[in-house]
Amino acid sequence: MARLLIVWHSRTGGSAQMAQAAAEAARDECETVITRAQDATAKDMLAANGYIFCAPENLAALSGEMKEFFDRCYYPVLGQIEGRAYAQMICAGSDGRNAARQLARIATGWRLKEVQPALIINTRAQTADTILAEKTIAEKDLQDCRDLGAAVGAGLQMGAF
Repeated sequence: MARLLIVWHSRTGGSAQMAQAAAEAARDECETVITRAQDATAKDMLAANGYIFCAPENLAALSGEMKEFFDRCYYPVLGQIEGRAYAQMICAGSDGRNAARQLARIATGWRLKEVQPALIINTRAQTADTILAEKTIAEKDLQDCRDLGAAVGAGLQMGAF
C-alpha cells in the first residue's frame, strides 16, 4: 500500500486544521502518516511514497519551524526521494505566494514532482491581534484541503505518480 506523509507546522491552528482535513480524506485512499514538522525525520521521509507539506506563511516566508524541518532532513534524504509526489498547503494572512515559492524551491532541490498546485488559504489576518489569534478555517477551505488530500492519496495508491 502506498504511504503518504503529511508534515505540518502551525502557530495559531490554521495549518493544523488544514493538515488534519487533508489527512482525514487521504486515509480513505492510502496509508497516511501525519506528523508535526518538529517531530518529522529523514526516516519518515524515506518511508513515504509522497508528501503533503502544510505550514503558515510568517513575515512573507515559510514558517521557521517548517524551514527547520527542511534544513534538518534535506541532506540525509538528498538523492533518495527523487521523483516522489508532493503537494503543499499554505495558511496565509494575505498572500502566501512567497512561502509557496520557497517550499517549491526546496522540493525542486529534492527533485520531487509537484502533483497539485499549491493550495493557499487566506485568513485575511492583517492586524497584530488577528495575526496572533487562533484561526478557524472555513468549511469551504477545509473541503479544498480534503480534496487535495484525497487526490494525492488516490494518485499514490493508483501509482499515477
